[in-house]
Amino acid sequence: MISAQQLEALDPQVRQAMLSLMAEVAARDEQLRAKDALIERRERDVAFKEALIDKLTHEVAVLKRMKFAATSEKFAGSAEQKSLLEDTLDEDLAELYREIKRLGADGDAPGDKAGKKTPKRQALPPYLPRRDVHHEPESTVCGCGCQMQRMGEDVAEKLDYQPGVFTVERHVRGKWVCRHCETLVQAAVPAHVIDKGIPTTGLLAQVLVAKFLDHMPLYRQEAVFERAGHLIARSTLAQWVGECGAQLQPLVQALADELRRHAVLHADETPVAMLKPGNGKTHRAYMWSYCTPSSNATKAVVFEFSETRSGENVREFLRLETPSAWKGTLVTDGFSGYRACFDKGVTSAQCMAHARRKFHELWANHSSEVGRQALRFHQSLFRVEREIENKTPEERRRIRQRKSRRVLAVFHRWLVAQRQLVPPGSATIKAIDYSLKRWGELTHFVDDGDVPISNNWVENHIRPIALGRSNWLFAGSLRAGKRAAAVMSLLHSARINGHEPYAYLKDVLERLPTQPASHIEDLLPHRWKPSA
Repeated sequence: MISAQQLEALDPQVRQAMLSLMAEVAARDEQLRAKDALIERRERDVAFKEALIDKLTHEVAVLKRMKFAATSEKFAGSAEQKSLLEDTLDEDLAELYREIKRLGADGDAPGDKAGKKTPKRQALPPYLPRRDVHHEPESTVCGCGCQMQRMGEDVAEKLDYQPGVFTVERHVRGKWVCRHCETLVQAAVPAHVIDKGIPTTGLLAQVLVAKFLDHMPLYRQEAVFERAGHLIARSTLAQWVGECGAQLQPLVQALADELRRHAVLHADETPVAMLKPGNGKTHRAYMWSYCTPSSNATKAVVFEFSETRSGENVREFLRLETPSAWKGTLVTDGFSGYRACFDKGVTSAQCMAHARRKFHELWANHSSEVGRQALRFHQSLFRVEREIENKTPEERRRIRQRKSRRVLAVFHRWLVAQRQLVPPGSATIKAIDYSLKRWGELTHFVDDGDVPISNNWVENHIRPIALGRSNWLFAGSLRAGKRAAAVMSLLHSARINGHEPYAYLKDVLERLPTQPASHIEDLLPHRWKPSA
């Protein structure tokens, strides 16, 4: 490296040449460093992708072993439980194959084996009604100026379904040829959520809505379809569900990102049985629900499935361990698993309806006078909430300051006084202490017009899951539970936005294959507009 003094001692022309040379060397060094950084980044990406493919491939192998064990080994449970397990394994395998394909790796399609010929797809029954959908080139004038002649067509049949009725949709793609220069033109094959699959988006939407909104397992849908005139094997239905689950995942992730942009969220959880296929037994897993308040213009709910009730699941969803950690007010019940969130910058607001239930139990079970009087205080608070339901956040805060604050002040003094009169260890003192220990969190709504008084809104979203448990009995695997949570997030969000879930999902599946990733948010339920 030449020093500044040495440069000054050189002839001006030589010095200028030397400076130019040094600048070129520096620029080249910078380019080399940039290339090295790019190579290093690509090597990391390749290593990450290879590790992910290895993980998914291993999961495929495990699921295949489980699938064969389910048919060859004795399964502890009913025939319906065995059917549910087989459906889940097929769905998981289809989703894994789709993910591996998206990562660019070679993977056997479901049912493929080395040296085994894939069975030929059977033709759709001729007795089903058919509807032709024509696809022709935008222009049939050749580049040489001649009018092209139609020389034939390709026909691909897809199975469509309207509730109770099967039809066949014939996609007719005319072939146009120029007699002069022998140029052949044909409309491109329309993009589809399942490549080369026979189901239309209407049939796929029906299967998903029936399974995840109406809680109808695939073995029941198989029977319904057979009565409608065409038997679709459960393994085929499971493959469709798994592939659609993988395709819809980016949309669900966008919905979760949208949810985390809001300053007030509800959170709740409900137990769900999850099968351990190795021993045929179930253990308690949980479905978590996060949503915006009912007063928020953005109506959205996201479900998350996890194997445990650990508060780590909430912290992970809110990304509290990352630089983009969510900061806002979380409305919850009294479950201790949420406490760690509040140590990381999240504001706690607890549910007044939960506190009310403690006193309602006293009054309903023991005709307690303390319970009856406490219920009158809660009645006054919730009456104010009904009055301000359609007000702006600032108006809600102002009315709460004027009315609810006075009720709460009297209520708090009354609770403290009653506690001195009640013997320790009684049900009454437990109800009183539940409110007094959480008084700050229970009354947080008074100072913030965006915060609701209770967690009832999110509990209403979880209620359909509790009703559906008697139908689908259990989640067949962790992946199946996560897939169910993802699809249910879209369907329930569509419902609370006033959309018909089937119409919404059918349109989304129609547009998803060609929707740019940068505009995926346009398909979210609160932004969705039906296609023209």
